[in-house]
Amino acid sequence: MFNSPAITWALTAVLLLGGSHYVLQAAKSRHLTNRVNNSLHALMMVLMAAMLWNLAASTVLAQIAILAGAALWFVIQAVARPEFKLLCAGSQGRLKCVYHSFTMGAAALMIAMMGHAATAGHDIAPATAMPASNAHHGTASAVHSTAAPGLDHSADLAIPLTVFFAAAAVVFIVLLLRYRATIPAHHSAYIPKPSRRAEHGLEALGAAVMALMFATMSA
Repeated sequence: MFNSPAITWALTAVLLLGGSHYVLQAAKSRHLTNRVNNSLHALMMVLMAAMLWNLAASTVLAQIAILAGAALWFVIQAVARPEFKLLCAGSQGRLKCVYHSFTMGAAALMIAMMGHAATAGHDIAPATAMPASNAHHGTASAVHSTAAPGLDHSADLAIPLTVFFAAAAVVFIVLLLRYRATIPAHHSAYIPKPSRRAEHGLEALGAAVMALMFATMSA
């Protein structure tokens, strides 16, 4: 996806670090719902890391189905009745589940867009084997008739998603800084919960990575 190996390795490290955190949270969680949620987040980050290196291309449909199912699962939690306290409770919890559902759906869409781009590239490749007399016109027509519509459509989808996740990253950074600012300095016995701070930090990093990956698709 990126021409620079340094950027690819850096994003891979961030995604795998986030995935490892969610795996640990899933292992520590006492409730099945939290285990499932953290496991789905870990799986999404692993799939995004694999996407950076174009790995597991033969399982694209399975990846899309899993992420689409995860998006539906978070939607169900967001609209669940208040009696189900193990699911998303309160306005903030429901809003968080809505965001996570959108994130899972966006990851599924990203994989689909990557698969479409790869398929378009394979479809165009045979055109280069045409005779020299027809190579110029035939290749040009193939590029414009086959690749351009799909790529243009992908760019139209990628631009608003880039803006959305960039804004989400800023919001999570503000929440992280705001959370630190609310820690009372005079209370020596106060111990901040690292999970909340880590959650905001990981959400900010994840949103920034999503924005960057969609930005490359809109270029």
